Amino acid sequence: MLPHGREDYEFVRDTGLLQELQDRGDLIRAEPVDRDILAAEAPDACYVLAHPRLGVVSFPYEWSFPALKDAALLQLNVHLAALERGVTLSDASAYNIQFEGPRAVFIDYLSFGRYREGEFWNGHRQFCEQFLNPLLLTSLTGVPFQAWYRGNLHGISPVELAPLLPMRRRLSWRVFMHVVLQSRLQTPKVADEATRVSRMKLPLEGYKRMLTSLRDWISGLTPSRHRTTQWEGYATDNTYSEGDARRKQAFVAEFVAGVQPRLLLDLGCNTGEYSAVAVRAGARSVVGLEADHGALDAAYHRARAGGLPVLPLYCDALNPSPSQGWAGRERPGLTERLHADAVLALALIHHMAIAHNVPLGQVVDWIIDFASAGVIEFVPKSDPMAQRLLQLRRDIFADYVEDAFLAHVKRRAEVVATLRLEQSDRLLVWYRR
Repeated sequence: MLPHGREDYEFVRDTGLLQELQDRGDLIRAEPVDRDILAAEAPDACYVLAHPRLGVVSFPYEWSFPALKDAALLQLNVHLAALERGVTLSDASAYNIQFEGPRAVFIDYLSFGRYREGEFWNGHRQFCEQFLNPLLLTSLTGVPFQAWYRGNLHGISPVELAPLLPMRRRLSWRVFMHVVLQSRLQTPKVADEATRVSRMKLPLEGYKRMLTSLRDWISGLTPSRHRTTQWEGYATDNTYSEGDARRKQAFVAEFVAGVQPRLLLDLGCNTGEYSAVAVRAGARSVVGLEADHGALDAAYHRARAGGLPVLPLYCDALNPSPSQGWAGRERPGLTERLHADAVLALALIHHMAIAHNVPLGQVVDWIIDFASAGVIEFVPKSDPMAQRLLQLRRDIFADYVEDAFLAHVKRRAEVVATLRLEQSDRLLVWYRR
């Protein structure tokens, strides 16, 4: 950290807050190291802190609803703990939080600074835009927040959200204070008044009550029951017999036990059933990618409830998070951040090849490019799930056949083992390249 941050850092460190938050698991552990290590990049640095490397960096627009909710609650709890020690947070950026499995952790040491009596919460607007408003969008309207958030890295402004809310929601006291009033304060006509209000004194106890009230409100938010989700029940509503399901799980477990991946990528993870199988078989960590919001939330809840090192992220395989932000490099694309040792692609390729017209060979190449070892499941067109995709369209997929699938796999990798599911005639292929 540079000289202008030195005084605040030393004050915060000496309060014992950083150690307290580290011990609770709320703050990533970091230790001072020799500052000469960054002499070329930051010759004026007063302190250099080193922390463990995160397995995967993720961004708020890739999180599930309950993950964003947990991140919001962490932000508020860290701030409340800070105020107890005479410390405050200078901002409320969702990008100051990362996930280790399904556990949120605060990462920005420079957000902490000395609290000064009577000061307002400078990060209130940012908290609303990056935490509260996305959650309210999904909770009150049923619209998933991820696509909108990705389109505006600063989050969702109250000016944009307020007109979308039903009138009865806008009349709620909390919504009025944090959304409707905020939207009015951002209009030019009241800009001077907003500036005047921001200079008023806020007693410490009032500050704490504001944070506590937000925490209590957010704790009770859930996705609207009107939110559309198609595949949340797939784990129980599928074409597998009980015996086939057991054989499939055993095949995946054998693969994972043989590869022992540090990071396994579960493409189309659904509710996380096979991510959990992979962890039990020896995978150190798993990142699941899923486009169905209901299934994604269920996978996150499964990981949290089981204490599993599994992080489910929102991803449309045909439109993953791109590189964006400043110079196109501030937020690297999702696939650039995933460096997996193994991959699972179960009940996925028929969605891409049949539902979205991606050539079968390109689907296979895309999967195999993720990792040097993996399991891919081929779902024949005779399968009821594939038939469901073909119901409303003409079958133009003459090359979507098992022989072609195997040829594409063998062009890129060695087939280690296969498993035929008896009832559905699906084929699982363990590959190695």
